[in-house]
Amino acid sequence: MPKGINYVIRIMISLIIAFIVIIGAVLIYFTVTEYRPPLREPLKVMGHAGKEIKDTLTFLTWNIGYAGLGREMDFFYEGGTQVRPSAGDAGRYLKGIIDLLIKNDSVDFILLQEVDRRARRSYNTDQDNEIQQHLSSFASVYAYNYVSKFVPLPLRNPMGSVKSGLMLLSRYQPQQAVRYNLQSRYPWPKRLFLLDRCFILTRYRMSDGHDLVVINTHNSAFDDAALLRQKELVIIKKTIEEEYARGNYVIIGGDWNQNPLPYDKNQITSGDQVKAIMPGIPGDFLPEGWTWGYDPSMPTNRDVDKPYSQGTSPTTIIDFYVLSPNITLLNVHTLATGFAFSDHQPVLMRIALREK
Repeated sequence: MPKGINYVIRIMISLIIAFIVIIGAVLIYFTVTEYRPPLREPLKVMGHAGKEIKDTLTFLTWNIGYAGLGREMDFFYEGGTQVRPSAGDAGRYLKGIIDLLIKNDSVDFILLQEVDRRARRSYNTDQDNEIQQHLSSFASVYAYNYVSKFVPLPLRNPMGSVKSGLMLLSRYQPQQAVRYNLQSRYPWPKRLFLLDRCFILTRYRMSDGHDLVVINTHNSAFDDAALLRQKELVIIKKTIEEEYARGNYVIIGGDWNQNPLPYDKNQITSGDQVKAIMPGIPGDFLPEGWTWGYDPSMPTNRDVDKPYSQGTSPTTIIDFYVLSPNITLLNVHTLATGFAFSDHQPVLMRIALREK
């Protein structure tokens, strides 16, 4: 073999070995520094609020999409091309989100998902602090469900460092606030760059000696996470059944990434194209007497493979509530925002606690 060719081959082999070593070193670093939350983690309560719980309460749940998935956006991970909006659009989306929350600040509980803390995709904004400052009469808690030092995709414009989580605000001071690990993770090494799903459980003491338990959840997304979602439902069901067995009032809301039961896409009257998420929640998920709280006429989520276009963008209902049998659902409706500031629309609910 000519010396020139032999030299080129050696150089190529050396480059391949160097590439493998670098990739291996990166994976080792990410594995050693991986976010590993405990099964249960106490959360710090920020701010101060009242203590006397009313018999009639109002709720708002909204996945704000880290103020990065407004009407004009698509997202690379779900078939689009974009990683984040322009800085101007990101600021406009966050302002629109905060303005809507201020407009509805008479509610008793606000359950938010995908709230960033100094992530590259949201221009290093502490979104929870921004929200807390504008809703200063609320107590709040925050729990991470996405911590990655660097997401390397897409290769030409990586998403970079991510810190994001759930935020729960209340007009009442919680007696306890805990992050519950949903114990659903992708296999290594994929899990190094994706979410560690959880829910926030907050507890409020009632005058009758029982607790009001409010849970904010954000379950697994994406088509390849069906088994993860089923595993999460097992943990959620066990938790809410145990709380109700103690005589407590239990409300869980958030982004389930599954349709509620019963879900009939033909009931949606908004003029949107609609779809169902399959497989859905098992029919025996809720025990007898429990209630689904959602608006069957309005979608809460849209696909982000393309910018939003009413009538052509696929939409569905995945944001909703579940209520224990000692709670009466008075009304629930989805706010029609046209997906202007997020790929989700907020859901308002009013309930009454039944006397024991």
